[in-house]
Amino acid sequence: MKSEKYDKIFKQNKEWVESKQLEDETFFKTQYEEQNPDFLYIGCSDSRVPANIITGLEVGDLFVHRNIANVVSNNDLNIMSIIQYAVEQLKVKHIIVCGHYGCGGVKAAMEQKSFGLLDNWLRNVRDVYRHSYNDLSLIKDEEERYDKLVEFNVEEQAYNVIKTSCVQKSYLQNGFPTVHGWVYDMRSGKLNDLAIDFEGILKEIQKVYNIE
Repeated sequence: MKSEKYDKIFKQNKEWVESKQLEDETFFKTQYEEQNPDFLYIGCSDSRVPANIITGLEVGDLFVHRNIANVVSNNDLNIMSIIQYAVEQLKVKHIIVCGHYGCGGVKAAMEQKSFGLLDNWLRNVRDVYRHSYNDLSLIKDEEERYDKLVEFNVEEQAYNVIKTSCVQKSYLQNGFPTVHGWVYDMRSGKLNDLAIDFEGILKEIQKVYNIE
């Protein structure tokens, strides 16, 4: 059954189309013909974290993949295919893993209870929790501990991106892409760059995951 909110979407779409055509009558033709984004954005599916809006980027500037808790798992064919396509076909210059404070997936991973089928996915975040448990246990404030796990999870998923063969090969051959870890703070609306040491991590990873 349709609702007022549902119908409003199409009204807003029509208004958006008209505004874009007023700005540039070739806008949709150009968008249809090709895409040349510099960025691959891997973020959380949370409805409060819209990738283009928080980055201020326009249509066509951002190639986007989103899932619960911004996980990069090597047995997820979806995200592995997206990374390969973005690197090899779109030639993106930057890959961003963006988490957010207040992430429901991260919070669920910290709880000692089952969430059914979701447990299989949350295991990726729970492994991060396990690896960093001693450091996190030193943080007495619950919210600060929660925030820190969000950051640790972003860093770990960025590591997972760097481990991929297509990223390593492209960087060695072309000097791009570089991988970044961000956290979006819903409390302030600000993006925080965790300033991960991409080249340092790459050198460390290549001791084991070297792709020539």
